[in-house]
Amino acid sequence: MGDWFYRNIVEPGKLPLLLALASFVLTFLITRVVTRMIRAGKGPFGNVSSGGLHIHHVVPGVILTVVGGFGSVASSQHTGAGTVVCALIFGMGAGLVLDEFALILHLDDVYWTNEGRKSVEAVVLTASVLLLILAGFSPLGVDNLSEDERDDRRLFLLFVAVNFCFVLVTLLKGKLRMAVIGVLVPFVALFGALRLARPTSPWAKRLYRNRPRSRARATLRAFRHDKRWTGPRRRFQDLVGGAPDRVAAVPASGDGPPALTGGASAAPGGDVAGVPRDDVAGDGTRTSSGDAPSETSGESGPR
Repeated sequence: MGDWFYRNIVEPGKLPLLLALASFVLTFLITRVVTRMIRAGKGPFGNVSSGGLHIHHVVPGVILTVVGGFGSVASSQHTGAGTVVCALIFGMGAGLVLDEFALILHLDDVYWTNEGRKSVEAVVLTASVLLLILAGFSPLGVDNLSEDERDDRRLFLLFVAVNFCFVLVTLLKGKLRMAVIGVLVPFVALFGALRLARPTSPWAKRLYRNRPRSRARATLRAFRHDKRWTGPRRRFQDLVGGAPDRVAAVPASGDGPPALTGGASAAPGGDVAGVPRDDVAGDGTRTSSGDAPSETSGESGPR
């Protein structure tokens, strides 16, 4: 075990990355435990305030990230004590920052809302990419090149450009997770580039505008995908980060019982934003009937 660790982690200079990843994940988990205890009113913890101003933990996170990042860049050693300490500090800061990723994205305190789930997703995606790098994957698959291919700069640049195009197409098709993973695993980006785009993606809005069949197929596929995976993904996010608050929404007319929501408005009987639940596809697209959209034949042209 010790020989494997030295050969695969220490010798290639991956020890700082491993320590940064460990402190990143541990800081995130500890932060979530503390915030959930504060939310439940348990334990000795409480919100930090200064002069009536609530200090979000993204603030010390930014400070730690800056200190650890610049300290690591300034260090001249790959495995020295200074580099190790900077890696730990950087991982802690990144954990605090990404734990409030949704706050930065929305510029609003959405920590315990449905929008706050994006923070958990950002942390999981970041940890997955770092694990792939530790496992030996290189950006855009350049680790698959032989020594002769590396010497031929034209072939090398062509390989990188092709993989980059796959990643870009996947991103335009609204598949962010596959695009990020595809940076390290080209097969994932190729698979995402060949698949139908999400109906709300820039690719679909541009290229499916006058192609109703492709638009219907994309909507159907998104509906089936979301129906299958949205529930398990949300349960995992709730397990890790805590379930969102259920806020009572007061009806505009003032009549009728308030509806419980989790960050999105809901009407009595399970309707969302005034649209019957059965008429809403998994990606938020309204279908023509209460049933799932029907599959239609494909079309020629770009997917």
